[in-house]
Amino acid sequence: MQRRSFILKTGIIGAAAITAPQLIFAQEQEEEEVTYSIEELMGKADIDLYGKGINLRKEAHDAFKKMKVAAYSAGIDLKIVSSYRNYYRQEGIWERKYLKYTDDQKMKPLNAIDKIIEYSTIPGTSRHHWGTDIDIIDGYQKTSGDVLVPKKFEEGGPFEDLKKWMDENANDFGFYLVYTNNKKRRGFKYEPWHYSYAPISKPMLEQFRGKNIMRLVKEQQLLGGEHFTAGFLKSYIVNNILDINPELL
Repeated sequence: MQRRSFILKTGIIGAAAITAPQLIFAQEQEEEEVTYSIEELMGKADIDLYGKGINLRKEAHDAFKKMKVAAYSAGIDLKIVSSYRNYYRQEGIWERKYLKYTDDQKMKPLNAIDKIIEYSTIPGTSRHHWGTDIDIIDGYQKTSGDVLVPKKFEEGGPFEDLKKWMDENANDFGFYLVYTNNKKRRGFKYEPWHYSYAPISKPMLEQFRGKNIMRLVKEQQLLGGEHFTAGFLKSYIVNNILDINPELL
């Protein structure tokens, strides 16, 4: 009986030794990094988006839906004001603002560009190109004028409760505030409405920062792009693209 028991045990161990590498290999295959094309990263590719009024990649969409349901229990209606924006829509925003500041307000081009990038990105560099980022408000609250104003998310503002709830719960669903109110942070101004789905946006940013962003931006021939000096673009990449919530790096 002891000999038979020994044979059975060694047989099981031997089988495990044979199958273990296959299991490990299968796991590695499942965890293989997704590669995003430069067209995807710059908002020039057609990607699958999900959800009416949501327009996010599948995984981000599903996480948002769960977060939205959870917020209902706190009396908050998570409403997306903006999510996916392709390159050409961002280009339209850029051109409209550039002409407004240079033609209507007679700003010098460099001053106009500095004004634009307080809140708006250079086309091709927006996180909204990825299908992972959202601008949100509380749909239950009534307010007038521009809804994406920081003071409306502060104490006494219509979105005060939304901001508190997101501070406490958003990370549990994979969403993180992008442009925080850290006084040492540079680049885009504080945006208490802008959240990013980290499980996808982090690897996308990692791949994007590995590209020659300066060259890619210069190639777009944007309105005002002749004023994009090497120094300006270096500063933009370091401050506006990379000086964000550390949890998203």
